[in-house]
Amino acid sequence: MNLPAQPVRSVSAFDPDEPVLSDHALLPFARSPQFGELDEWSFNDVLRRPANLSPGGWKLNFTSLEGKWALRGRELAMITLNPRHPRVVAAGIPSPRRPVSPRTVVILLGSMRLLATWAREHHVPDDLGAWRDHHLHAFIADQRQRLTADTTLTHVRLVQELHRCGPLLTGGGLATNPWPGMSARAVAGVTWTKENRAISTPAIPPATWFPLINAAWTYIDRFAPDILRADALYERLRENTRSRVDFLAASVRRWLQDPRNMVPLHHAREPAVRDVGGVHWSLLALKIGYARETSAFKGGHRAARAAVMAAVERGQCRPAGLLDEYAQVVRVDGTTGPWHPGLDPRCLYSEIRVLRTACYVFVAALSMMRDGEIQEITKGSVVQYFGAPAIASAKHKGEEDFPIKHWWIIEPVARAIAVAEELSPDDERVFTGVRSRTDGSETFNAAERIMTFIEHVNATTQWTGLSQIGAGRVSPHMFRRTMSMLTDQFPGSEIALGIQLKHAASRALANRVTQGYAAPAADWTRFLDQAVEAARFRGLRELFALHRDGQPIGFGPGAEQLKGTFDTIAATAAAQGGDALVEEGMLRRARISIRFGTLNNCLFDEGSPAGAVCLEKAVVPPGHTGPLVDRCRPDRCGNSMIGHQHVPIWESEERGLAVLLEAPGLPPARRAALERQRAEAQAVLRKAGR
Repeated sequence: MNLPAQPVRSVSAFDPDEPVLSDHALLPFARSPQFGELDEWSFNDVLRRPANLSPGGWKLNFTSLEGKWALRGRELAMITLNPRHPRVVAAGIPSPRRPVSPRTVVILLGSMRLLATWAREHHVPDDLGAWRDHHLHAFIADQRQRLTADTTLTHVRLVQELHRCGPLLTGGGLATNPWPGMSARAVAGVTWTKENRAISTPAIPPATWFPLINAAWTYIDRFAPDILRADALYERLRENTRSRVDFLAASVRRWLQDPRNMVPLHHAREPAVRDVGGVHWSLLALKIGYARETSAFKGGHRAARAAVMAAVERGQCRPAGLLDEYAQVVRVDGTTGPWHPGLDPRCLYSEIRVLRTACYVFVAALSMMRDGEIQEITKGSVVQYFGAPAIASAKHKGEEDFPIKHWWIIEPVARAIAVAEELSPDDERVFTGVRSRTDGSETFNAAERIMTFIEHVNATTQWTGLSQIGAGRVSPHMFRRTMSMLTDQFPGSEIALGIQLKHAASRALANRVTQGYAAPAADWTRFLDQAVEAARFRGLRELFALHRDGQPIGFGPGAEQLKGTFDTIAATAAAQGGDALVEEGMLRRARISIRFGTLNNCLFDEGSPAGAVCLEKAVVPPGHTGPLVDRCRPDRCGNSMIGHQHVPIWESEERGLAVLLEAPGLPPARRAALERQRAEAQAVLRKAGR
């Protein structure tokens, strides 16, 4: 329904000299942009800028809005940024308690540019009072045809804002809400909720994930000490240099008299090197004690140059580097050698950038923090929280009523943050600019740096011994998606530095239908299915070898059942005159059903489930196959096998229950429960001859 147009304003409600950030906490000594500034409102050095946002994204630009749309854009931004402004309150505009972030207004202005362009192309007048509902219906219909529902939602919200803010817009706003009684989500066609949202972010495939995380940790664990030592030495050398080139020849001869001093030569790992094998004159000058900027060996210092070249002729030289020794690695060709030929200043700058990105990758992968949260990490933010290491969020002005958040982390993540702290030139932030050691003003572009890190690793594998990282785009939010999927789909897996799949093998990997970030990824499902099967077969092969050597493999009916199968395989192989390879092939083809567990091994056979105690009088979830692990009864199930590794666990359980039963004053119900548990443990131990 279209109602009569509301009274409209002919002049703006806001004065040109009004600050546009009256409801925000400004930085010390900052000046807010004013409403009368027509081209842009910059919030850099005015409001605290999110660490992962570039300066260009922290301003409102109005130059692309023409005519009435330009003033309308500034007024909409003013109302949205200042919901408690006296004129906003007096106009009766319903507003939230807190002002929105400038980033939200940036998005709204982008939608306004699109709406203005659409109106011009469809010959709709600039006067919003002349618009009718069908205009807005057509605009949103056009967007839904070419955009996702989530993106269309932004344009729907703009339309609703133009109606909400109408009383203070010069020329008026939209007279009515084009979709009365409908939410913006319903209009845009958004059907997901927090519980069932389908995430379009793909998981990082295994061929990329494993070598990427391994490369990041190798840099942190193995290469970082060399990089940090080289950086510290470089700073000391720079501090102890002299700028005047006095007595250069004598200094060179004196320096070369020590056979440990080697003339540095350019090598192929240096960025943009043109004279591989030539003398690295600037590094040589630095080592002798002259500032590298002086170009000490140029000009008339022929005697000094001749002494250097003579040293090169007699072999007193090596690839340019600040250190004498580097961490040793096993390379792809099987040889052992240093991971880097030599960290000269340019290589050092490059490796600092790589190491800083390695720290980011490792933190992103194993903390499940978002990019913005990682880049907000401040120095000294790793704390103990309930007895475990955690990252504490920083407090900022204007956020005093926000609680401090904590992210629990593992020790290797804490170490990665500590390394990043040493590399950061910023007084507060850990992840800052990456152009050089001293540049702290550049925004850390995580997506760009991750891809550069992958390219660097792949280009240097012949030196570092690292594996090639699979091709494909990797972005910050993909780490969170991958870890969410792994921790939900494959609990019990250690995926920090390589999955120990024998632990995952105890899980049936059932219930693979989850939602959101934890939704399964097909390539990971295939990979872990194969890996779990391989781990299961390794355990089965070890048991067969024990049985073949005449050693007991375990206790209980499940062990007897498995020994009978092993006897059949051994007898058949012997009858065929086969060797160990034949036995292994038969063992693989036998398809023995066994699940290795912490308290026992289960030989449940889906083809013959009779006798499985866990299924007695049980309600099996739809789609579930295999045993119900949470109802396992090793003390009386015919499929249970108690291995040698399980016996100490049950003995410890029985001793612990005995101690509990000795406590005075136990309630009868509690005592009865403990006695039942102890009887179960004793029954298991009797099977093992204990």
